Amino acid sequence: MTEKRMVLVAAAALVDVDGRVLLCQRPEGKQLAGLWEFPGGKVEAGETPEACLIRELEEELGIRVSHACLAPFVFASHEYDSFHLLMPLYLVRRWEGQVTNREHKAMAWVRPIDMDSYPMPPADGPLVAWLRDLI
Repeated sequence: MTEKRMVLVAAAALVDVDGRVLLCQRPEGKQLAGLWEFPGGKVEAGETPEACLIRELEEELGIRVSHACLAPFVFASHEYDSFHLLMPLYLVRRWEGQVTNREHKAMAWVRPIDMDSYPMPPADGPLVAWLRDLI
């Protein structure tokens, strides 16, 4: 059996005052294009998942999040064809700035109960059940 490389991706469930969670649609030209996901990105060498999220949320959405506002929630561990994904999901209820779409095809604020209407990558889907139990 060939060992697959491990990819660490940090993701955020941004929760607004109405209990909706931000989903972002992957742009054309990227792997899994068109699917909906939680914002975030790959953790770079020497970077913590929290530092990654702070960087990615500013780059992708134009918001500033402090380390103290990142609440570790649950994680996904999923084997894709060419790699194994480990993805911690953080709850974020406070941020500075206006959420702005800078990189995605589309964005939507969605109640966890309605997320089945948004096709998601295999690793993201199981996390929705945890959000439904919480929110």
